[in-house]
Amino acid sequence: MIQPARKGVDFLGHPRGLVILFLTEMWERFSYYGMRSLLILYLTQHFLWSDSRSTLIYGAYTALVYIMAVIGGALADRYLGARKAVTFGAILLVCGHAGMTLEGSGTRQILRFRGVDYELATNGRSADAPRIIMSPHGVSKVEIEEGRIRIEHPQAVALPPVIPLAAAQLRQESQPLFRNILYLSLATIIAGVGFLKANVSTLVGSLYGLADRRRDSGFTIFYMGINLGGFLAPLLCGYLGIVYGWRYGFGAAGIGMALGLAIFLAGRPLLEGRGEPPDPTRLKQRVWLFFDREMLCYAGALIMIAVSAVLVIFNQIIGHLLPWLGAGMLAFLAVYAIVGFARVERDRMLVAIYVILAQIPFVALYEQAGSSFNLFTDRLVDRTIAGRTIPAPLFQSLDPAFIFLLAPVLAWLWVRLAKKNLEPSTPVKLSLAICTVGLSFLALVAGMKVSGPTGLTPLYFVILVYLINTLGELLLVPVSLSAMTQLSPAKLGGLMMGAWFLYSGMSNYVAALIARATGAQTVGGAIADLAAAKANYEAVYSHTAWAAIAAGALMFALSPLLKRLMHGESR
Repeated sequence: MIQPARKGVDFLGHPRGLVILFLTEMWERFSYYGMRSLLILYLTQHFLWSDSRSTLIYGAYTALVYIMAVIGGALADRYLGARKAVTFGAILLVCGHAGMTLEGSGTRQILRFRGVDYELATNGRSADAPRIIMSPHGVSKVEIEEGRIRIEHPQAVALPPVIPLAAAQLRQESQPLFRNILYLSLATIIAGVGFLKANVSTLVGSLYGLADRRRDSGFTIFYMGINLGGFLAPLLCGYLGIVYGWRYGFGAAGIGMALGLAIFLAGRPLLEGRGEPPDPTRLKQRVWLFFDREMLCYAGALIMIAVSAVLVIFNQIIGHLLPWLGAGMLAFLAVYAIVGFARVERDRMLVAIYVILAQIPFVALYEQAGSSFNLFTDRLVDRTIAGRTIPAPLFQSLDPAFIFLLAPVLAWLWVRLAKKNLEPSTPVKLSLAICTVGLSFLALVAGMKVSGPTGLTPLYFVILVYLINTLGELLLVPVSLSAMTQLSPAKLGGLMMGAWFLYSGMSNYVAALIARATGAQTVGGAIADLAAAKANYEAVYSHTAWAAIAAGALMFALSPLLKRLMHGESR
């Protein structure tokens, strides 16, 4: 029976603790998406790393965020409790973002020509920022195009007007201290998200009884907090990072997380004891020297940070480990389903496994938004609106903005179709999501063709990509999570969500491999050959888009069988 809202206790018909968790998650997502909007640009323009190296570091970071959530969730369930885990995770995130503000002066690109060293530099933090060359003789503007360095006033630097890149001797001078600070900061953020991400959702669930009809509505409100943070972060962090300096963008993300931590600590009484350790006495028992179990859990974070740092640096290790982990988890779940359950539960669990795997092709393309598509928008899109050039990271706010617009429309549509018995089944919605994300990149390829081999892609194609991707997201994410809760056996709920996070991490690394394939040759962060770069983008995006559409078509063909295996659970 649903309890009536009590004056002074409930807020708009929901527990007041939901407000605290809404704001905590909003600021955590603000910090995450603020990082996401800037990170790939920071790696390619501040450290001057190649697209290939940068996208793999980015992919390792986003993959480990999901994988470490499995460990953070397990430590919370067994020892710490969700509240302590969220608090500790938020502290780690604030520390990690603080480290990201220590950027140093960046990597220097040195051109050696006829025995003299010249420095190539950029006055700004975007692909269209003016570039200069400095020498003992003076300073001049340069353009890097068609495999050549064109010098505007060669007499100012005592150089010829055109230098072919093939004839140039280029080297980089980096700052190892700040490179290592970057790795440590990313690893600390990974561990922080690992402790916080799954456990704040657990706290939301603890506010409601299993039969409480407000539960779905509460999670919907919570989900809007995620998207509000995702909407604001690129606008603020992205703008500050590009216009004023990287440290300001990363610093704003850290300040946002600090606000979330302060709100969570201040609002602890509103949680009314939820999320506390399962056994407080056992948690405080000394188990080794002067360490109790709680201290060992926190010490375990140091191991998470160290492992994450190593895997970010040597990111190829992840590429070798994830296929084995994924195959092992798939085999374990499949065998468990076949031998551990009767027919109906077995069939439903097999469909739940299918739902987990269905996210891989979608996420692999969808997550290009933070890596290759972010670079594409910065380098190859006409970002001018009303005479002003819009920084590339700001366009990542389009996805949550479209969610605000489209989510109510789709919710209304499903209700209308259900009344007429025409609502698509869960497997059909998943297949449509995969086809949709493929179509979005075919639209982008069409935009590249419209602008020609060396022209900038019109901005409205970028907007169209985000619009179509958001539609696919709404077809897949809420549908998948709902199906997981309905199809997974109750005693395997934690294991199935762990598998969800593992395959989410794998999907993000697959996304990094696709992004690496789009990589262009750069000099000082600028594309050396625009036509070659566009041709490569077209080829990679076309192939992956058609592969996604083919996968979606196969999934559509399998949907009647999968619906039967659900045995009436969900749709």
